[in-house]
Amino acid sequence: MKQLLSILMSVFMIMLSSSCSSELTDEAAVSDTAESNTTIRSEYSEDTSYGTSDTVSSSYESNILVAYFSCTGTTAQIADWIADKTGGDKYEIIPETPYTEDDLNYNNSASRANKEQADSSARPAISNSVDNMEQYDVIFLGYPIWHGQAPRIISTFLESYDFSDVTIIPFCTSHSSDIGSSAENLHSLCSDTANWLEGKRFSGNAAEDDITQWIDSLELPKSEGNVMDVGEFNFETKTVLLNSGYEMPIMGLGTYSLTDEECAVSIEALLEAGGRLIDTAYMYGNEAAVGQAIRNSDVPREEIFVITKLYPTQFDHAAEAIDEALERMGLDYIDMILLHHPGDGDVEAYLALEQAVADGKVHSIGLSNWYIEELDEFLPQVNITPALVQNEIHPYYQENDVIPYIQSLGIVVQGWYPLGGRGHTSELLNDETITAIAESHNVSSAQVILRWNLQKGVVVIPGSSDPEHIRENLDLFGFELTDSEMNDINALDRNEKHDWY
Repeated sequence: MKQLLSILMSVFMIMLSSSCSSELTDEAAVSDTAESNTTIRSEYSEDTSYGTSDTVSSSYESNILVAYFSCTGTTAQIADWIADKTGGDKYEIIPETPYTEDDLNYNNSASRANKEQADSSARPAISNSVDNMEQYDVIFLGYPIWHGQAPRIISTFLESYDFSDVTIIPFCTSHSSDIGSSAENLHSLCSDTANWLEGKRFSGNAAEDDITQWIDSLELPKSEGNVMDVGEFNFETKTVLLNSGYEMPIMGLGTYSLTDEECAVSIEALLEAGGRLIDTAYMYGNEAAVGQAIRNSDVPREEIFVITKLYPTQFDHAAEAIDEALERMGLDYIDMILLHHPGDGDVEAYLALEQAVADGKVHSIGLSNWYIEELDEFLPQVNITPALVQNEIHPYYQENDVIPYIQSLGIVVQGWYPLGGRGHTSELLNDETITAIAESHNVSSAQVILRWNLQKGVVVIPGSSDPEHIRENLDLFGFELTDSEMNDINALDRNEKHDWY
């Protein structure tokens, strides 16, 4: 009778196409777990440390981690929604020995999962870990219900970290069983000072709105302000939030044409002056100098944002080119890699950048010298929206149609040659309109031009080897251009491009 009930229930849940019971619930056996488990695991890189977010910002005061164990994706989907809603980081608890279909066979009392659930001391090993667990003060803890309880691997997780004074919010997935005593039975595995909130059970056909309503009901403390939107310039922190979830400085140093020693000295001056954004490229021939200057600096690596680029001659071996850039710079990761300009194989090269993101080698990716027509053709062919598009932008070549288009896609715009470029800088800096505005604010012409860019939402990377100019190019926040002054500079547009890209 029990086997007949199991078969009927399995058929019923397949018809619904939303089976949470595929994660070993009380009532039904698992038939598709092995295949689904392989699919879920393939979304992760070989790196075994997690705790990174796919979201871009959080409106909550707490530092939130969404930790979950999932075999077929039901719990993973709930975890995704929670992370999206809260801005929390995600961490999947991945067993050292994956569960197979036979392991999860409900009807076989000798199956691995059944034996583990019957043994309160069982502690399945976990293959990955959470970096800096101490930074989190709220943990959403998700798991499927197995025989009315959390899988024993959840016990392994709870005993692996110190959750003193941490708020733990359990959630489970099951097509029929409630959360019951499963969460309460986990309390003893943590410090007495851990704050457990009442848990919530979700069925396999739960909707995103259900998760939103539940999270809102928890009344977690909300931030009162300073929550950045993607593409928004924060003139207090001097950063912009990228769609990749990372913040990038809005002004820095371009290293085009800087030789090795000159480049290193310029970066040293930038970092000493408080600048943290460095732009280089394979074709500049100075990636090694950039990396050396960063490694020699006392500034923590995580405070420095490094951009480099793959040239079209590298597109046909992009994966190797990424590794070579890492090796040349001697860095564990690169903050952003761009494709230098369109060329044969650019889509395939960009897909290699996407894989580098999945592998943790690169944090953000983007494009350089892509315009409206090129973007319209390119974007439908890739999976990750570029975080940045870097184009030539200065008062004589303003791209006033391109900039808002790119920004409307949730992509940040960065301008190279912001001061006009080699051979044109002097004319631009001595333009009567710009010098008059500079004089009224008691600043330099370069500062006026760079501030004009920032107020248009364009990140600036002026090139210089002069430490005094480098410091000046960072000093852009003691004045503000009026609407009239912005319009006067806008009127200087000649559609005059100073390079061929």
